[in-house]
Amino acid sequence: MKVLITGGAGYIGSTVATACVEAGIDIVLIDDLSTGRPAFGEGRNLYVGDIADREMLGRVVSEHPDIDAVIHCAARIVVPESVADPLGYYDANVGKTIVLLQGLRDAGIGRIVFSSSAAVYAGASGAGVDESGLIAPSSPYAATKVMVEQILHDAAAAGDFRAIALRYFNPIGADPQLRTGLQNPTPSHALGMIMRAKASGRPFSITGTDWATRDGSGLRDYIHVWDLALAHVAAVQRFDEVASDEEPYQVINLGTGDGVTVRELVAAFERVTGEALPVVETARRPGDQAGAYAIVDRAASVLEWRAERSVDDGVRDALAWADRLRTLD
Repeated sequence: MKVLITGGAGYIGSTVATACVEAGIDIVLIDDLSTGRPAFGEGRNLYVGDIADREMLGRVVSEHPDIDAVIHCAARIVVPESVADPLGYYDANVGKTIVLLQGLRDAGIGRIVFSSSAAVYAGASGAGVDESGLIAPSSPYAATKVMVEQILHDAAAAGDFRAIALRYFNPIGADPQLRTGLQNPTPSHALGMIMRAKASGRPFSITGTDWATRDGSGLRDYIHVWDLALAHVAAVQRFDEVASDEEPYQVINLGTGDGVTVRELVAAFERVTGEALPVVETARRPGDQAGAYAIVDRAASVLEWRAERSVDDGVRDALAWADRLRTLD
């Protein structure tokens, strides 16, 4: 089996690529290296360029006519940036995906695994959500994921593709062997902000303490990136069983099936580091939500996959990767 991975030199794509290699799957990568690291593509058939470059895509499929499936990870992903530049996000994540899909269809490549996001859900309750949950994207970034899902749904109905949309919850950590990880040493998610607070000696701010969660702080479902990568392997290996000719489009949540509050994430950080982390409590920020966690019964049933790593594992690997990144740079 051979799989093309777009965004294959990025955080998720490179980790998925490693998991594929370990599973005996041949890989080809496309990445424009706008955020990806060139080292993540070394020895992995990396083509440097834009997913909307039809000439380059033609070269890829000509040189690799045995591509069986595509894992589409390429996207811009920073929520505040999407609010400031919605047109850029719709172009990068939707417009360029349409060009990519047209090229894949013309090349006869009909299996698509799409990196979607739990950001498509309403996410306001702090409760679990399954794949039938209310779709209510709260940012242009999230809206781009909804749009691409709809495009794939309609293209699958028309017979152009079969597709699986994997709705990621909150990836943390790094490849446990530290071959790949986050390119950004100061990520904007909660764990990144905790790490930044610790490094600076400033208290970490818990924004909002009156949510309808078990301790009042916001809740997320933190999934280790290696578990996430293994789910992609399961998706391509079981693709024809999951996305059949009769039901050519499927959506699957990827999470741990359990929420972690901000206070619990702080506690995990303290357990891993063995040091106390000073915190301050502040009011909710505009746009904040209680959050949600994944109901993962479908992933367990159709992919025979469940997350195995804990939030402590994710924190530990994130810290180890941050140390390694400093030596690489």
